[in-house]
Amino acid sequence: IENCMRHLAHESGAAAGRRRSRPEVIRDAAVEVLKPAMFGQVIIIIVFLPILTLEGVEGKLFRPMAFTFVFALVGSLVLSLTLMPVLGSLFLPRKVSERDPLVIRAARAVYAPVLRVAMRQRLAVLGLAMALLALAALLARGLGTEFVPRLLEGSLVENTVRLAGTDLDESVKYNTQLEKVILAAFPDEVEHVWTRMGTAEVATDPMGPELMDVFITLKPRQQWKRAASQAQLVEAFDRLLREYPGQRVAFTQPIEMRMNELIAGVRGDVAIKLYGDDFDILTAKSREIAKAIEGIQGASDVSSEQLTGQPVLQIRVNSDAIARYGIPARAVLDIVESIGTLEVGDVVEGQLRFPLVVRLPDRLRQTPASIGSIMVPAPGGERLPLSRLASIVETEGPSTITREWGQRRTTIQANVRGRDVGSFVAEAQKAVAAAVELPPGRYRLEWGGQFENMRRAQTRLAIVVPVALLLIFLLLYLSFRSTALAALVFTGVPFAGVGGVASLWLRGLPFSISAGIGFIALSGVAVLNGLVMVTFIRQLRQRTGLSCHDAVVQGSLIRLRPVLMTASVAALGFVPMAIATGMGAEVQRPLATVVIGGVLSSTLLTMLILPVLYPWFEPRGGSAAESDGNHGSIDVHSQTVPGLAGEDGRPGASSRDTVSA
Repeated sequence: IENCMRHLAHESGAAAGRRRSRPEVIRDAAVEVLKPAMFGQVIIIIVFLPILTLEGVEGKLFRPMAFTFVFALVGSLVLSLTLMPVLGSLFLPRKVSERDPLVIRAARAVYAPVLRVAMRQRLAVLGLAMALLALAALLARGLGTEFVPRLLEGSLVENTVRLAGTDLDESVKYNTQLEKVILAAFPDEVEHVWTRMGTAEVATDPMGPELMDVFITLKPRQQWKRAASQAQLVEAFDRLLREYPGQRVAFTQPIEMRMNELIAGVRGDVAIKLYGDDFDILTAKSREIAKAIEGIQGASDVSSEQLTGQPVLQIRVNSDAIARYGIPARAVLDIVESIGTLEVGDVVEGQLRFPLVVRLPDRLRQTPASIGSIMVPAPGGERLPLSRLASIVETEGPSTITREWGQRRTTIQANVRGRDVGSFVAEAQKAVAAAVELPPGRYRLEWGGQFENMRRAQTRLAIVVPVALLLIFLLLYLSFRSTALAALVFTGVPFAGVGGVASLWLRGLPFSISAGIGFIALSGVAVLNGLVMVTFIRQLRQRTGLSCHDAVVQGSLIRLRPVLMTASVAALGFVPMAIATGMGAEVQRPLATVVIGGVLSSTLLTMLILPVLYPWFEPRGGSAAESDGNHGSIDVHSQTVPGLAGEDGRPGASSRDTVSA
């Protein structure tokens, strides 16, 4: 439509005998932008292909967005080449003034002298661009990394771990007090509090009575008085609950906790999995690892699994004693088994079958002394207490035995607050390597949690993104039939990255998978602007025989309006995502921030750097002699553009040649 408006304006100023019909003008204007429009849309579609290869959580988050973009682009391409010219011929104004709107005139008035200076000082401009790239690279190294931004779900989960073997009634009593304390201390922040403990009837999440999940539903943030953010509120909860002895607490969110458990088997942001065989060694080394990462900045809720501490009553048969009295070991062990349940047969009722079990009465099972007083009959008729035939000892046994791939495993986990996960893990790996020495054999460490997901996504993107960029370069080559011009347009990608990195740094956002998706989407928009400019400059050279300098200057000024329109639409479309504060906005905010900042820097640098580089990248024979002869008749309309310098660099006015195919 922009090209149609420009051609209609030129046609209204042409001589009466040379005027074409309105449908012809609109048709020729649409055909003129057919090639760059098609290649531009296909390039953006290719840009989104790497996103379709993501798997896991990141794939579920971003694949629907990529599919939506691709389908929308295909539909818009078809409509823009078919329906839009028809609508333009019907509804565009009959009389179109060649005078640009005030905003475009102001932009051109600012851009023209800046472009003149840039064309004179080409080396200085190029040096400034390289300095900006170097600065962006330094800023990128300091951004930090994380998997995906943390969603604020509007509720919290406080995981409580007490000593193994804690009585269920005691846990219920203690947690009821904690719930009342939380409600009393945070009346403006907390809506509801409830606790889940133990193993449910459907044991999808088996837990002992010493493990509890305290769910805290929060009120709307506008009502909060003790904290301005969820992070501050979590710190206030932590200070309150750590005053209660005999427990370890860790805070997370319900959905986040479930996702971490399903994906990595842990509830924290970072998990260190220690594999080995000996419980004592696993316990000692897990404590050393936890101590090593506790002192790292950002470490929070550091904890290790309770491997031991479960009270166990150990009954060991005395072989000499049972031999002296002639009592079979099986008779003693049957009585020991009946302390729990001893299956002795089946009961059949129709089609149903039930086990028949024997269990001693509760009065004989309550204490070690009562168990030791159980009478065992001997073959000679005497009855002997169990304590004379076996040793009864209270000891500690394993509270949790976790296996992965057939090997025992314990986990040390931590949440990360106030910094990114990537830099935290890098520092933690150095600290653990310096402080902990694993014994030789089958003992090893693995780093998991969100870090594991982030590393998987980065590995996949490191493969598919270069492939997509290579495909984009090939499309550019097919469009220009020139490697040099394809490389020139491709320079828009790193220049777009400058703004993306700067915007993340200004907003204090780390690099995440969401930001990476933003950089992928940004590369397509950056290439599109360069494609439009280089195509038009090349057309001017081929059709009018202008010198390279004049064609670059005039082409840049003429294409200023569509480039600004494209950039404005792309940037403004992401503004709602960048400033949103609703549920789930945290995931989309880095993506929108990168696109907005990258579009701004890409537009600015494309309008300055690309004209400066074009004379160096133009293939030999890039003048009018190179015309392929497929452009039809040429109508050249000349008008004066004030403020431009001629090819000799002197200030004055030069003619702007506008081409109508």
